[in-house]
Amino acid sequence: MIEFVGRDGNRLAADVAGEPGDPPVILLHGGGQTRHSWGTTLNALADKGWRAYAVDLRGHGESEWAADGDYTLDAFAGDVLAVSRTLDAPPALVGASLGGIASLAAIGEHPDEGVARALVLVDVAPRMEEQGRMRIGAFMAEHMTDGFATLDEVADAIQRYNPHRPRPSDLSGLAKNLRHGPDGRWYWHWDPAFIGGKLGGADETRASLVDPVRLKQAALGLTLPTLLVRGRVSDLLSEEGAQELLQLVPHAQMVDVAGAGHMVAGDRNDLFNDAVVTFLESVHG
Repeated sequence: MIEFVGRDGNRLAADVAGEPGDPPVILLHGGGQTRHSWGTTLNALADKGWRAYAVDLRGHGESEWAADGDYTLDAFAGDVLAVSRTLDAPPALVGASLGGIASLAAIGEHPDEGVARALVLVDVAPRMEEQGRMRIGAFMAEHMTDGFATLDEVADAIQRYNPHRPRPSDLSGLAKNLRHGPDGRWYWHWDPAFIGGKLGGADETRASLVDPVRLKQAALGLTLPTLLVRGRVSDLLSEEGAQELLQLVPHAQMVDVAGAGHMVAGDRNDLFNDAVVTFLESVHG
């Protein structure tokens, strides 16, 4: 594990793979997830000649919790800018859900800074569906304070939320996305203030993060190579929402991943890796 410093001097944990001289790519997970949510993507990118970083967002995983409870879009986008500025070359940004929103804002609102060389948005766009937002909120709030007695209980909860994904028989990978409390129970590995603090709200797609007007303006400012990877059975990003993004960013490409919902990288890691690697290879030339 390595560390970056975020916008407010906050510590951001990250894993890294690939040679130091290779072009950088940063993986930014969704709200309520951690840097371990990408499956084999980190190493797949490293194997293809990229210096890949998987970062825990503020308040998530092993990154610091925000002492002031600041989990707004400004804060997350500011962290993306801070990490980008520490690298020797502009990175490609691969952002899922919250990580994608933060990347979109960081790039689109700072067009003269060379924040990134390419952008991959994973199942996120300025327009998202209310029903999907509500379902995410209910899932994230479930057992937020009381946790789970066993990893099997966690796996059962995830299965109910995401029934099209096979339930894993080996739960060791699941443990990386949780924290084991002193009471012996398992808790989601993120700061409860992320959804319940003074700046919080119902879920990772709350109004303080998802401002459609602001995100549309950021999208209109995109000039760099852009790829949208949508989960075909996603209930958060509809086909209409995806097409709206393509109208805002006419040069963008889209890949629709069969058998994947909102958590595309976890649902179909093989197809997700193929889509991202192929796109980034075309960018690197």
